[in-house]
Amino acid sequence: MMSGAESVVLVVLAVLVALLIGAMAAIGSRFKELQRRIRILSRIEAKVDLLLKQSGVTFDPYASVSQDIADAIREGKKIRAIKLYRDQNGGNLKDAKEFIEDVQRRAGLM
Repeated sequence: MMSGAESVVLVVLAVLVALLIGAMAAIGSRFKELQRRIRILSRIEAKVDLLLKQSGVTFDPYASVSQDIADAIREGKKIRAIKLYRDQNGGNLKDAKEFIEDVQRRAGLM
């Protein structure tokens, strides 16, 4: 026969195992949803690439920035890119940061 303490330990252990199984099921469900979304985005990207190719348009995420800013972004030097942008275009820090982050998003770096 089990003592009261052993019974409590077994109940706590059973609850933990149940929570772990539930968490793993939830993670598996989220993983499947992420895989589904990746497939959808991949199809969209392929369609956009085809449309750009057929129209003779090339996509350059750095088209609107100078070479030194593009280099800083590629090298992961965001603060330097912001400083260069402000030196070249003026404006405040917030606008420069938003612009550089927009270029990073277009380049797939964020």
